[in-house]
Amino acid sequence: MSINRQETKQRMSRIVIHQNTVYLCGQVCADATKGIAEQTQTMLDKVEALLLQAGSDCEHMLSATIYLRDMKDFAAMNEVWDAWVPEGHAPARACVEARMARPELLVEISVIAAVK
Repeated sequence: MSINRQETKQRMSRIVIHQNTVYLCGQVCADATKGIAEQTQTMLDKVEALLLQAGSDCEHMLSATIYLRDMKDFAAMNEVWDAWVPEGHAPARACVEARMARPELLVEISVIAAVK
């Protein structure tokens, strides 16, 4: 049983693939000065690129855990999420309020997907 780790640093790998399952480390936005909609979109863009790099895509997501700095942003985040997830391919999902590693971050996501 091999484990394929990609973009590995001391603390984590951005992608881990084991038995046709892709695990992504937590992803955040490209620009933390933006609002929740922009942070969510650029975060999801990063997820999509990593899934493609790992041989998967948004239709093969199994699970997503979303962390919001403040639940007041739940509806605005979901607008972007709903437009991004392919119809009929929504993963199992949890969304929780959490303290972020940096105070300007509004949202973070962790994703597990199947390899295509």
